[in-house]
Amino acid sequence: MKTIFRKIMALLMAFVVLITTMSFTVNMHYCGETLVETTVFQKAEGCGMEMQKPSTDNCAVTTKSCCADKKLTIEGQNELQHSVDKITFDQQVFIASFIYTYIKLFEGERITNTSFDAYKPPLVSRQIFKLDETYLI
Repeated sequence: MKTIFRKIMALLMAFVVLITTMSFTVNMHYCGETLVETTVFQKAEGCGMEMQKPSTDNCAVTTKSCCADKKLTIEGQNELQHSVDKITFDQQVFIASFIYTYIKLFEGERITNTSFDAYKPPLVSRQIFKLDETYLI
């Protein structure tokens, strides 16, 4: 049971380290005020209604496109904290209480209240089933 617990905790810690150090980008394409497409790790394709650029550079008429692309970048940690002495007391209390309650999830209930342990069974002086037998002849 303890080896399974250790494997689960190692995987959980590896997952936490992976998530906190990973950076990713969310691309969103709006058509007017409506969100049309959302992608993670790649550019949004769009709705196909983007304005075409004019073929001549000296054209004075320009119109604003109704579509807009927005990008949300979430940066992960670049440095990991390797030493334990930099952890605050509140973080230590949280880690200790988390581990204690997590271990208690996998423990079964122990039934230790047995009232018959203090008493010995009675000695068999006669075979009662032989006294109560009846025979049909």
